[in-house]
Amino acid sequence: MANPLSASAVLAALRAEGVRVVEVGNWRTHNRNSRGAWGPLNGSIVHHTVTKGTDATVRIVRDGYADLPGPLCHGMIAKDGQVHMVGWGRTNHAGGGDPKVLEQVIAESYGTAPSKPARGNSNGTDGNAHFYGWECENLGDGKDLWPKAQYDAIVRVQAALCRAHGWTAKSVIGHREWSSDKVDPRGIDMTKLRADVAERLQRPASWSPGKTTPTPPKETPVSTTDDRVKALHTNLLSIGEIGTTAKGTPSGRVEHGAGYYLAHLLNEVRALRADVAALKKEK
Repeated sequence: MANPLSASAVLAALRAEGVRVVEVGNWRTHNRNSRGAWGPLNGSIVHHTVTKGTDATVRIVRDGYADLPGPLCHGMIAKDGQVHMVGWGRTNHAGGGDPKVLEQVIAESYGTAPSKPARGNSNGTDGNAHFYGWECENLGDGKDLWPKAQYDAIVRVQAALCRAHGWTAKSVIGHREWSSDKVDPRGIDMTKLRADVAERLQRPASWSPGKTTPTPPKETPVSTTDDRVKALHTNLLSIGEIGTTAKGTPSGRVEHGAGYYLAHLLNEVRALRADVAALKKEK
């Protein structure tokens, strides 16, 4: 259990995790708090919207419908990976769900997935009081694809919340895992999603898949004039590659700025001068 993050705190957590956030209108105070409690919070629920088009979807999740007023979530995760914040506080996203599932999420005690929910919207526990909610732009027909940027943003959002609260990935569930009469988010394997969230939580918030820490080149002792000439040549080539590497050319070898290599050039030139002076003396 946890007190809800403040609007400022959730923004900081999301941005630290690399999420691209769009703030929509008065989202910080747009909520359904007059209708019931929000908190203590126990987890986060992922949904799909059954809509198409980011602008239209943002309007729907912010304003809601005639029989279901908005906001319908806290943030909407678009196809391009941007997260549109539309509300903060109690929102109409979770509805009723299974109290047994809530107990499992609170204790983070289940295996790869919570037990199948036996209750739904009409006879379940009030999930709007206990969960953050994230609508994801998708038709929900099992055919609409989940772009990589969108899926990555879903993972980052859930990891940001878990990291902020000290939760594990088992605090993240799909709407269908909460309520017996829901199918969302259709097309997302929630077990895999939790595994991907868990992987992020083992890394710094700034981590991106495929990004490695650069390894500095080895320093090798230079003992002969021939070795010094070779080292001089290598560092000159490295300086020449710095400009192209910065533009994304896949050389993959340059890990330092020009100053690093210039310092080595200076030392190598001095050593070569000493060699030449020694040769002159021998003659």
